Amino acid sequence: MSWPVASFAVLALVIGAGFTWYERTRPPARVVAMVAALAALAVVGRLAFAPIPNVKPTTDIVLFAGFALGPVPGFMVGAITALVSNLFFGQGPWTAWQMVGWGGVGVAGALLAHLWRGREPSRLALAIACGAAGLAFGAFMDVYQWSFTYSNDPGSYLVVASTSLPYNLAHAIGNVAFCLLIGPAFIRALRRYRRRFEVRWPVPGAAAAATVAALLVVAGGLSTPPSAQAAGSSDKAARYLLRAQNRDGGFGNAPRASSNGLMTGWAALGLGAARKNPGYVKRRGGRTITRYLSRTARGLRDLGELERTILVLKAAGVSPRRFGGRNLVSELVAERRGDGSFRGQVSYTAFGILALRAAGKKVGDNTVTWLGRAQNSDGGFGLSPVAGSDNDLTGAALQALSAVGRGRGDAAGDAVTYLRRVQSSDGGFGARQGRSSNSQSTAYAVQGLVAVGSGGDVVGRALAYLKARQRRDGSIAYSASSTQTPVWVTAQALTALRRKPFPLATAPKPRRRRRARSSAPTRAGATERPQASRGRSSARREKAGSRDEGTSRPAGGLAELAPRSTGTASRVVVPDDDGPPLLAWAGGIAAALLGAGLTRRRLRRRRAA
Repeated sequence: MSWPVASFAVLALVIGAGFTWYERTRPPARVVAMVAALAALAVVGRLAFAPIPNVKPTTDIVLFAGFALGPVPGFMVGAITALVSNLFFGQGPWTAWQMVGWGGVGVAGALLAHLWRGREPSRLALAIACGAAGLAFGAFMDVYQWSFTYSNDPGSYLVVASTSLPYNLAHAIGNVAFCLLIGPAFIRALRRYRRRFEVRWPVPGAAAAATVAALLVVAGGLSTPPSAQAAGSSDKAARYLLRAQNRDGGFGNAPRASSNGLMTGWAALGLGAARKNPGYVKRRGGRTITRYLSRTARGLRDLGELERTILVLKAAGVSPRRFGGRNLVSELVAERRGDGSFRGQVSYTAFGILALRAAGKKVGDNTVTWLGRAQNSDGGFGLSPVAGSDNDLTGAALQALSAVGRGRGDAAGDAVTYLRRVQSSDGGFGARQGRSSNSQSTAYAVQGLVAVGSGGDVVGRALAYLKARQRRDGSIAYSASSTQTPVWVTAQALTALRRKPFPLATAPKPRRRRRARSSAPTRAGATERPQASRGRSSARREKAGSRDEGTSRPAGGLAELAPRSTGTASRVVVPDDDGPPLLAWAGGIAAALLGAGLTRRRLRRRRAA
């Protein structure tokens, strides 16, 4: 078999494996649409810069796709880009090489994201990576040219590489220039979109599954009051979140996933609702939640993350005016428009109101007026004043109205009526009327109804729906047929199970145990205080203006959630429960298989004898 034929067979296997990998992940419609859009953009970029040899943004776009969306979408964007763009440039044996080359660039982008552990790379570092990707792609395509040479030896490859070096350098320089121009902003936009479609994957449940779930809800409701169900479920959910924390103090989409600000913020709010202070929660030998947020505060750019961080700091008893070298409150106020809204959206405005109230800042009348005018005629709230009603945003708007003393007004009453009307037969709420129920939309609705002191049986049925979604490990499933982003879903569901609307009151610090003076000295670094805390007087003033926590239910006194004494102060510590290492499992399985094989051989020998 000749070199060209052999290499083409290998490429066909790689492409087939990549497409099979993509299909086995069962990507939802939004992921498919995003892959198609990015591939189209990469194709257009290649066509637009065709007059300039090898200078095009295609490689950058593919790398950004892998960096923000993951290896599977990254590979597909690169492979489809090569296949489609060659409809204009001409198909040939080089197409398979380009599909694998650009697909590999997408996978490399995902590897870079893993190495950066969710942190936003600097513009220069990302540009260097793009330049290296251009050189690597050129070297790979040189192998294609080399496979057609008379003698396939290193000397002939060097000849081919030296011939194409000017073009490869032009490719790398162009990649660096394009990355310096659009790189970080492009990745932030992709990540923002990914955060949205990770949560909004409505997967329609089967009729049989829905029937069984409804029967379970009814049976559970007959046997146990909803409040008792919610209390037990919240304990399990809190333990799950504590186990899911990483040693850097943050949280990922799931246990052992890389930490990011979005998941960490929501997990902190869920634990704060369960009266676990984010300034003290940490794994053994790790950092606290507030420490993680402080270390990543410099990269805080998204308005939603800014608002959410202020809410977390309120739960931790930490001043948002001096956190990570920034005044988050003044930055939030600077984002407010002249009409009182935050970027003209209900979501940002509602959470902006909640964040300002959490910081003890007065909310302007024009902001409250803008939110009231954004209400639709059916009583619900949409993403903007002209968008259709959304159950999530209606729940958020109710919390905002309650926070400014409008929880008994006409607008709040109409919103409550809307939520009562759109509740699904299974007790949950979908993203919109007629959509399948999911735990996050249900949590938003419960928080909104509880905030204005309404709901009654509606809240009881919604809590029963959340209880029915709880799994054995304590996490809350997104829906009857989906377990996506379990940390995020569980955190939001926990706030509803604890009946805690935003803004949360400051969670209590772990209790201190008195020790005799003759006891052994405490270990250095055993206690970690919340970051950026400034004085007891300001903390008391913030606590005085917070929401009354006196009606909350106790956490249950479970040993795993109780503070553990370490020296002179206590902290919430989660034991390492990762289980035996992988080698131990592999060794045990190998020993069991070996023992079974030896036993079988002995039995055969006895029978033969």
